[in-house]
Amino acid sequence: MPLPLAPPSSTDPPPNQHFNTGISPNDHASYMRLALSYAHESPPLPTNFRVGALLVDSASNKILTSGFTLELPGNTHAEQCCLSKYASEHDIPEERVGEVLPEGAVIYTTVEPCVKRLSGNRTCVERIVETRSKGGGIRKVYVGVKEPETFVGDNQGRKILENAGVEVVLVGGLEKEILRVATAGHVASS
Repeated sequence: MPLPLAPPSSTDPPPNQHFNTGISPNDHASYMRLALSYAHESPPLPTNFRVGALLVDSASNKILTSGFTLELPGNTHAEQCCLSKYASEHDIPEERVGEVLPEGAVIYTTVEPCVKRLSGNRTCVERIVETRSKGGGIRKVYVGVKEPETFVGDNQGRKILENAGVEVVLVGGLEKEILRVATAGHVASS
């Protein structure tokens, strides 16, 4: 099955129905490419990165939810949207989403999850770590690029995630394209 070049639209699965992409379970580059296609859906603004993310059940190889920056109301990040949508499907608050995540839950995100929010919202790293509170939750995060230092400086998210038992894996090969999409809308400095 060919990899979609853009996120599904009219073929989106109905709510509460997860979909198998036909991507091989260990084809992390293809999952990252699909996450990048969702990043394109985020509006290009000077105040945020355009990020795409996928919440995947690695055991069944099904995408549970997808997300992109500003997909949901408020100043929402891609990983936050994935977790919030999955919690909503299960009619629970996002803070309890770890209770319903499958054992093999992983996240693919085009840009390293944030560890600081200038808006004061909870960070994506906090949200991911919170899924681990009952011993399950997200065990692995696949990242396309480290977060650029544009807004918050040095991101210590990887260290925090790994200290919480979440493995962080850099998926190489798409860095230039991810950064081009992520920074669309940013004003070039002279």
